[in-house]
Amino acid sequence: MPGEIPKRVYLAGPEVFLPDAMAIGRAKADFARAAGFEGLFPLDQQLGLEGLPRLEQARRIALANEALMRSADLLIANLTPFRGVSMDCGTAFEVGFMRALGRPVLGYTNVAGDYRRRAEAFRARGIAAGDGDKPGVEIEDFGMAENLMIAVAILESGGSIVEGKAPAGDEIASLEAFQGALEEARRLLSD
Repeated sequence: MPGEIPKRVYLAGPEVFLPDAMAIGRAKADFARAAGFEGLFPLDQQLGLEGLPRLEQARRIALANEALMRSADLLIANLTPFRGVSMDCGTAFEVGFMRALGRPVLGYTNVAGDYRRRAEAFRARGIAAGDGDKPGVEIEDFGMAENLMIAVAILESGGSIVEGKAPAGDEIASLEAFQGALEEARRLLSD
């Protein structure tokens, strides 16, 4: 409707670590705007971190992201595996944070297949030093794209997980499944 204030969507994911993070954030915000949302990318904030000790920088980033999530109506999280078999741990926190606020959460992944298959393949390559995984340690098997606590949090919030398949090497930055999640968000909020 004309004059209606767009719903604000927090754009969670490990893209913030990529060399072209700002460009990806702008692209995600543009897709969000085209779908009728205001996209909130964590790196859009100007925090003035120069010259501060690293712990203070980290504290300010975390608190600013929490404030940004509190201002959002929903969250769309990139669940694509990052630095291991599972999603980015910071993104996992953001999913839980928004779920605790009672807001809708949607997710997408650019790696097709369930968590168990990824975990088995990861284990077969050899266990990294310091990793608690080893043969005989149970791997959950619920046929979900991610750990049950993440998947169920998303589903119980009314959201869904869109699975896509990105070209090799473009798994984190690909936006095709993200666009599918935006369409799911539109359906969710129109009900």
